[in-house]
Amino acid sequence: MAADAPLRLSDTSACVDAVIERVGKNITLGLPLGLGKPVRFVNALYQRAKDDPTLNLHIVTALSLLAPAGSSSLEKRFLGPFTERLYGRIPELAYARDVSANRLPDNVRVSEFFFKAGSYLNNTDQQRNYVCTNYTHAVRDLMALGVNVVGQMVAPGADHGLPGQVSLSSNPDLTLDLLPLMRAREAEGTPVALLAELNGNMPFMAQHAAVDEARFDIVLDDPGTDYPLFSAPQMAVSPEEHLIGFYASALLKDGGTLQVGIGSLGAALVHSAILRHQHNERWQTVFRDLNVAERFPVVADVGGTEPFSEGLYGCSEMMVDGFYYLLEAGVLTREVYDHAALQELINRGVIGSEVSLDTLDVLYREKLIDSPLRARDVRWLRRLGVLRGDVEFKGGRLTVGEQSLDADLGHEESREAIQALALGDRLTGGIVMHGGFYVGPEAFYQSLRELPQQQRERICMTSVNYINHLYDHEFGNQRLKAAQRVHGRFINSTMMYTLSGAAVSDGLDDGRVVSGVGGQYNFVAMAHELPGARSILTLRSTRQSGGDTVSNIVFSYGHCTIPRHLRDIVITEYGIADLRGQPDEQVYLRLIRIADSRFQQALLDQAKKAGKVARDFRLPPEWGNNAPEAVRKAMTVAGQDDLFPPFPFGRDFTDEELTLGKALKSLKAATATPRGKLVTLWRALREKDESGRYASLLERMGLAEPRGLKAKLEQRLVIHGLRQTDTQPDTGNQES
Repeated sequence: MAADAPLRLSDTSACVDAVIERVGKNITLGLPLGLGKPVRFVNALYQRAKDDPTLNLHIVTALSLLAPAGSSSLEKRFLGPFTERLYGRIPELAYARDVSANRLPDNVRVSEFFFKAGSYLNNTDQQRNYVCTNYTHAVRDLMALGVNVVGQMVAPGADHGLPGQVSLSSNPDLTLDLLPLMRAREAEGTPVALLAELNGNMPFMAQHAAVDEARFDIVLDDPGTDYPLFSAPQMAVSPEEHLIGFYASALLKDGGTLQVGIGSLGAALVHSAILRHQHNERWQTVFRDLNVAERFPVVADVGGTEPFSEGLYGCSEMMVDGFYYLLEAGVLTREVYDHAALQELINRGVIGSEVSLDTLDVLYREKLIDSPLRARDVRWLRRLGVLRGDVEFKGGRLTVGEQSLDADLGHEESREAIQALALGDRLTGGIVMHGGFYVGPEAFYQSLRELPQQQRERICMTSVNYINHLYDHEFGNQRLKAAQRVHGRFINSTMMYTLSGAAVSDGLDDGRVVSGVGGQYNFVAMAHELPGARSILTLRSTRQSGGDTVSNIVFSYGHCTIPRHLRDIVITEYGIADLRGQPDEQVYLRLIRIADSRFQQALLDQAKKAGKVARDFRLPPEWGNNAPEAVRKAMTVAGQDDLFPPFPFGRDFTDEELTLGKALKSLKAATATPRGKLVTLWRALREKDESGRYASLLERMGLAEPRGLKAKLEQRLVIHGLRQTDTQPDTGNQES
């Protein structure tokens, strides 16, 4: 069993020794997904396994993050300086790099239940070792795999006046549920080791994430080797994604609940939500220009168009950086409380945020407190802010300083005294954000570190089961969560969507895994269980594949993540398809309506052939404008060409890198087919930068003075890509 004080070590090798001493050389190591991996300890343990073939190591985790390296020579030239700038001081996860390079030793195995999207499509070892599970079942499956060691990076409490405490910070998601199960396993006779690696750069998140240090067996404490946190750089938001985000922002209900996933589609939604709140007239101009109200009446039924006067509450397994921007913008302001009956009273408007004697009267009438007040009532009312923090309960009376007050709410004199001396001003202890884990750009981490304590207390990082399930034993029941999550909007992205209403989000029909189910299924299912909630799946209408444009709305597909019976709302850049409760013919037609017009007729023909749409149905003329030109036009409505910037929340790429990135992306698309590759190479051979127009960009790529045939060809390819994208102004030899 864990001692009162954990073993405190400053050396990673000593930590590995201590773990082996506790559990032996057959180690199944459970690690948090994403940011919370204790890199120093994990690298030391992995190196020990490489050095000692008798040590059997099985790592079970998700999202093992690596700095981008690039696959082609040009990508490596482009990413090298960028990677050094962002990740140069961050130790790399050695096992993850070896997984990527297919060079794990025979005595090491890595199983993940969620991949970075597309990262292991061609890695057969990882495809074989993938564990398919809902996020909420991950702890169960970790235990089934025999996890006997858990390691996590945590924030030290001593830096925040909380010696003896640590914060699970970025990853209480699984750990809060895993720790007690590990102790139960230990009590049954199986040795375990729980290790915490302190890192002062980790934001200290309180609430459920703050735990006693003694819950761990070993603490790695070496402030001199603290390293920066792995950041996910801001990615560009395309015009198509901005339009998807705009439509989604119109489905948000003021006073409601928001869950949103990672990526540029989530950033687009957040940007449009802030636009709706802070620049409503400009938002309304786009709304009217797109004729949203007439074309998609679901907005009037479930969404809104006005600023968020009541505000939103965030409840999302991943607290993306967008939630911080919503908090900063005054959108994420609706507070929820951990008492179901109280929350229901607040929802009905019976109790407001301002405290008065009426507040006490309502609580008494609803039998939530007694009169005269009792000690437990006073404790709760004080925590809630209904009574002042200095009110105490002694001998059946309320004491405030030297004053002693009768606790009977039925006596007029007592009421007057309580009002004058004991009442608080506003309700306190409300939460505006429940999150399970976070990963984001460095600026996001810095913002969390700098949040005033009062603001940080309004964010509760907690168990993923609290967030993704309507019922769990540890933190609350279905009634509480239903009361908190009014008007829930659960917004997630998908790769493809079938005309019958099934979503393809995590894998391909050949069995390969793209990412993972994560929590998407839970949120979609929850939207069908909570009154007034809606599931919203977003996707771009098309993608590039092998040099061709193909539709992401398809007739059918051989893999499914979300089954058709859970179909709800789907959004592309061409609009909103409200599918809930609709007969199949309407589902097929509403999805065809928001497909790219180049594919609508073929989809309709397939639907007719299957007998799902009447034979005499013809595509209405107004459906035929679903084209990229319409997207570009929508981006500049009423001359507002600055309304939807590609980087609404800042960027990590320099101007030069953005220019080069666009050129390289163009080259990659142009060379996607054998014929395209030959044509591009032939054209590039004739390219030269005689005016020096691209000198600084070529310098950035290390191709200003190429040596050797390969480098000279790469130089000409870059010049060709730059000319094709035509984004570089003519600045001669000057820096961009």
